[in-house]
Formats: sequence, structure tokens, C-alpha cells
Amino acid sequence: MRSGTENVPGIVGLAAALALAVDGLDRETERLGTLTSRLEQGVLETIPDVSVNGHPELRIPGTTNMAFHYVEGESIVLALDMEGISVSTGSACTTGSAEPSHVLSAMGVPPADAQGSVRFGLGRENTIEDVERVLTVLPGVIERLRRMSPLYRRVGP
Repeated sequence: MRSGTENVPGIVGLAAALALAVDGLDRETERLGTLTSRLEQGVLETIPDVSVNGHPELRIPGTTNMAFHYVEGESIVLALDMEGISVSTGSACTTGSAEPSHVLSAMGVPPADAQGSVRFGLGRENTIEDVERVLTVLPGVIERLRRMSPLYRRVGP
């Protein structure tokens, strides 16, 4: 490495960004946890055959991963995208891969459930209205996709 002029504006900017990120971190952690809990509770109350992957408390606030039994996760992603709702399949480590997430597999999630898993990520810009919109749209999406699923027709109602 060569010596040279330090990027003082960049250093000052990074310090300011870090100060903003840390300020209110506890409040934001609590807010995201509340939104995530509402999302999970609402999904579990309104959609049958769903399970939450992972520990209920020891995780990053604002992130939940749920298995929608008898439905392909990628179908859920596409259907929600058409409604303006962004989610992804599997875990962050395998986004874009057709294979079941190795993270979900290591957690003991069965392969069929891993294929039907969707990750919801909430952040600073998300509100309770966003969560309620998901809870309004998602049950119909899952019901429609399950009606098309040959597996669900064999084991479902």
C-alpha cells in the first residue's frame, strides 16, 4: 500500500452515518420486532398449514422466514411481486438458487417445506400499514396457489 492523502470527507461522513445508525437503535429494534410479530401472528391466524422457520426470539428483528406447505416459494414470490410486495425464497444465503436453502436444511426444515419457504424482511421504511397490506393480500395468494397445486389437492381439504 502506498501512503497518500486520507479521505477526510469520507471518514467524517462514515462517522456521521454510524452515529445516525446507532441513534435510536433500541427503539428501531423494538419497532421491527413488533411489526414482525404482527406479521407472523396474522399469517398463522389466517392461513392454514404454515410454520415459522427458526427460533421465535433469537433472531434478527424485522426478518421472518415462513414455510407455506403445499406451495412453491417461487410462486409466492411472483404472485406477491405482482401485488407490489417484495419477498424472497429460502434464506439470504441462497437467494436465486433453485436448490433448497442449506441454512433451512441445517435448521431441520424438511426439503418440501424449504421449497415453500418465503423470507419477509422489514426495515426502517416499513409501517404497520405495510404489514396489514401483506395480511390482506397473502391469504388469497396462498389459497389460489394451493388450488393449482396437485400435492394440495391430494392432501388438502
